[in-house]
Amino acid sequence: MSGEEALVERLAELQLRLQHLDAMYRAREEDVQMLSQHLGQLLADSVNSSSLPPEARYLLNNGTAAAAAGHLLRLPSAYHFLPHLLLSPTSLRPAYSLSKGRSGVSVIMGVPTVKREVQSYLLSTLQNLVESMSREEQEDAIIVVLIAETDEEYVLQVANEIKEHFEWEISSGLLEIIAPPPSYYPDMNRLRTTLGDSPERVRWRTKQNLDFAFLMMYAQPKAMFYIQLEDDILAKPHFLSTMKSVALERITNKRPWFVLDFCQLGFIGKMFRCVELPWLVQFFFMFYNDKPVDWLLDHLIHTKSCSLDKDTKHCKKAKDELWIHYKPSLFQHIGTHSSLRGKVQKLKDKQFGKVRLFIPHANPEAVVVSEIKAYKQYTLKRAYNGESFFWGLLPQPGDHLLFKFITPLVIKRYIFRSGNLEHPSDRFYNTTIEALPVVTPTATYDSLNFTADGFIIVGKFDHMGLAEGKIDAKLGAIKELRLTVHSESENWAILSEIFIESESNR
Repeated sequence: MSGEEALVERLAELQLRLQHLDAMYRAREEDVQMLSQHLGQLLADSVNSSSLPPEARYLLNNGTAAAAAGHLLRLPSAYHFLPHLLLSPTSLRPAYSLSKGRSGVSVIMGVPTVKREVQSYLLSTLQNLVESMSREEQEDAIIVVLIAETDEEYVLQVANEIKEHFEWEISSGLLEIIAPPPSYYPDMNRLRTTLGDSPERVRWRTKQNLDFAFLMMYAQPKAMFYIQLEDDILAKPHFLSTMKSVALERITNKRPWFVLDFCQLGFIGKMFRCVELPWLVQFFFMFYNDKPVDWLLDHLIHTKSCSLDKDTKHCKKAKDELWIHYKPSLFQHIGTHSSLRGKVQKLKDKQFGKVRLFIPHANPEAVVVSEIKAYKQYTLKRAYNGESFFWGLLPQPGDHLLFKFITPLVIKRYIFRSGNLEHPSDRFYNTTIEALPVVTPTATYDSLNFTADGFIIVGKFDHMGLAEGKIDAKLGAIKELRLTVHSESENWAILSEIFIESESNR
């Protein structure tokens, strides 16, 4: 980018920030106006009270005459569409909030998550999002996770898992966690049945509409742009810089847009100006019981752009000027099991491109044995040779994966990475890495942890499915390395990377 182009883009960003500050100022004006109306009504009721001094009655009569006379009209608000919110003063306040208070960033990403019956992809999604951003991108962004459940025990469980796995991201202000109060939701058993859907599906899509609205309301004052994501996605590296550049380019060239779409599926990868989120929130509140959230977005764009006296072709062209589709896609859907009970969805965005499912390495020559049955052609031998990944069926306690080296070698380090981008939950859990030296160490090595059959435990898989470490050179040449499973797994297991580094293959 030339100096002139960089300056123009910077001016566009400053213009956007001014719009954001103006929106925040208008919001404060609205607060003052509402307070003034409430105060005016209160004072009107008490202005003639004999307990007030004459001076006070004079000031109140002059200051609240318009309000007392009933000249001010009442604007519709969210309470007209969700009157149950008036029943609790905390209905619009997060029941759980973990935040370092970061604000004024360029981009905030919303990741709603709910309890899934089969498996959760949340931690893998967050890990991928973080790894796909540079440090500079991380410092100018916020990821807010909405745990969209009202079960306090479950909310705390998920929040604690996130805190355990993403300690730095939370302490730096990059990652925030919120959860809605129970009083935010209407009675889900009294919803109208629409579109011929089952009551369960109506509840599911209604709640999703309200979840998205809650997330947008929380995010709106914190950033310039808002990106709607889901908890079962994969992002391309540096996706944030790409999205921001596309948005600023259109603003610089004064090209209109309402949504920038970086994924062709559902509501994933949709980017909005934060100052325009109230359009969406209000629209979702008005029609939350009527249609799914992605349909509502389409209807909003249709209402803003289409003319009744024009044909469908003209309408589509007009909508395409506000709903901009970016190719290739920056996000891919990886989940299989929907949050709607019993729904299996194998949706893939064909514009995303191929996903790298394994990392090949040239490993030392070895005899490879798996006690875990391989699925189809995804054998341990092919994974060890860098030809594919290993995919095993339901590991059981006591199962081993063995690597018997043709020539014993001094191992510098090892990497065993489980799971891959399409199946992030197919990991090794509670599994150790064990080495068998040519010469058994003497009794002076009291700190070594031996197994019953003479192997030495040198490492284990962490919570993200990675086992990486070094082997003490004092152990000498290693003739065998193995993985030992210690507990039953609900999922299959994938090894997407196997790397044994020695002096000969460094």
